[in-house]
Amino acid sequence: MDSPLGAWESFYVIVGSSGGALTGLQFVVIALIAESRRRSTIREIEAFGTPTIVHFCAVLLVSAILSAPWHSLSKVSVAVGGCGVLGLVYGLIVIRRTRRQTGYRPVFEDWLWFATLPLLAYVLLLIAALLLPSYPQRALFLIGGTVLLLLFIGIHNAWDSVTYITIEHLQTRKEPAKSSAPAESDNK
Repeated sequence: MDSPLGAWESFYVIVGSSGGALTGLQFVVIALIAESRRRSTIREIEAFGTPTIVHFCAVLLVSAILSAPWHSLSKVSVAVGGCGVLGLVYGLIVIRRTRRQTGYRPVFEDWLWFATLPLLAYVLLLIAALLLPSYPQRALFLIGGTVLLLLFIGIHNAWDSVTYITIEHLQTRKEPAKSSAPAESDNK
């Protein structure tokens, strides 16, 4: 009997490769943070940088799980469900870390992309894993949509980090120029 996973092979090769490649992008982001004038604390990196790596790696892992030659969908279900549970636990840890860091005050968009959407993705992954043995076609579409969501979350968050660092860098370069100009009272 043919497994329904075979039809998804190309999808997971593409998505998994993207997750792996984009993990490298996040290393570039961390290198930019290290070279910026504004020094980030480990708490900021744990709250905003590391989760992006975890989401990209989750995409890679789920893609690898679904590309493996399984003999039973129930075993795939357990593996994908484990990813969902671990992702949920990690998402709660990220929320705690985000609240504890003091170097940056998150706004609504940050809470949405760094906390809410990842938690939603891991809940969906867990639901799909539970549905997989009974409703494989629907569950596989849900898993596919979920890994794409995690991929897009990671892309957004990496881009958000790079643009934030760039803007901060430009602002700190302009500040010394302002302070070196003579004060108005000095000209009188």
